[in-house]
Amino acid sequence: MLIYDLTYEELEEFIVENGYKKFRADQIWNWLYKQKIEAFSEMNNIPEDIIKLLNDNFTFAGLETVIKNTSADGTIKFLFDLKDANLIETVLMNHNYGMSACVTTQVGCNIGCSFCASGVLKKKRDLTAGEIVAQIIRAEKESGVRVSSIVIMGIGEPFDNYKNFVKFISIVNHPKGLAIGARHITVSTSGLVPKIKEFAHLGIQVNLAVSLHAPNNEIRSKLMKINDRFKVEEVVDAIKYYIHVTNRRVTIEYIMIQDLNDSVETAVELAKLLKGMNVYVNLIPYNTVKEADYQRSSLENRLAFHKTLKEHKITAILRKEQGHDINAACGQLRSQNL
Repeated sequence: MLIYDLTYEELEEFIVENGYKKFRADQIWNWLYKQKIEAFSEMNNIPEDIIKLLNDNFTFAGLETVIKNTSADGTIKFLFDLKDANLIETVLMNHNYGMSACVTTQVGCNIGCSFCASGVLKKKRDLTAGEIVAQIIRAEKESGVRVSSIVIMGIGEPFDNYKNFVKFISIVNHPKGLAIGARHITVSTSGLVPKIKEFAHLGIQVNLAVSLHAPNNEIRSKLMKINDRFKVEEVVDAIKYYIHVTNRRVTIEYIMIQDLNDSVETAVELAKLLKGMNVYVNLIPYNTVKEADYQRSSLENRLAFHKTLKEHKITAILRKEQGHDINAACGQLRSQNL
């Protein structure tokens, strides 16, 4: 079992059950998440018998960096090799408010979005909470910077690995560890309706983003297989439910693709769909991938789409492009190295 798979409370329980004082868990946690050690033997204030106990029961994640690509804009993309030889991706993005990490939750993805390189490679397995945590630790050590926010938007559907991604949040959010505040964590889902409703009752202030990408079923079904299971209307109803329960704003993710979902008429339809909802729309320039025959929406179309939403009183932003020169779209680096 990975040491990073333990929450603070689980580590404390393990230490006490084995006859040691609680404060030892506090010391170990500090070594893991403040000092970011990679071997138990590095903990020089922990007795040898406890170090042996840890070595007998836990391992470190052992992520191996296969590729590290750095963009001209400061974006860093990692391809990591897991202990079972599976490959995953993690991206660091430099913003004016600090460094953000985009983490992966699954090896491959079963959602099958037609615009996404991740969907070409079917899901092999879920990542454990510790394997998701390890991405943050390794990215920080490799880059020499501190991660101040997290987006759970890498390869995989987080809500399809619900238990592990929720546990991951509790670990990175702990005030004695990485101490990344819940409001600095965003999870993105393709629209798994039952899990959106379940997440509404979790009681944590993590930001929710929903990948909508179209205002109607005709367009969305072309882009996302998941729309055959959960129609646009069901997803929107689930978002309304989440907002009602949590009183929190939801981000609507909208990848802009030339001549498919980027017309002014489509913008008007989207505005009508979202009217009165506590949401804002994140308009994303499409990162082209060789696996999909789509092109990025022109700047003219993006600007017109944005203007139309604003005219209809829908809050929207045009997201700045990052990492396009290093294949920043999810799954590209992994698919090129299999």
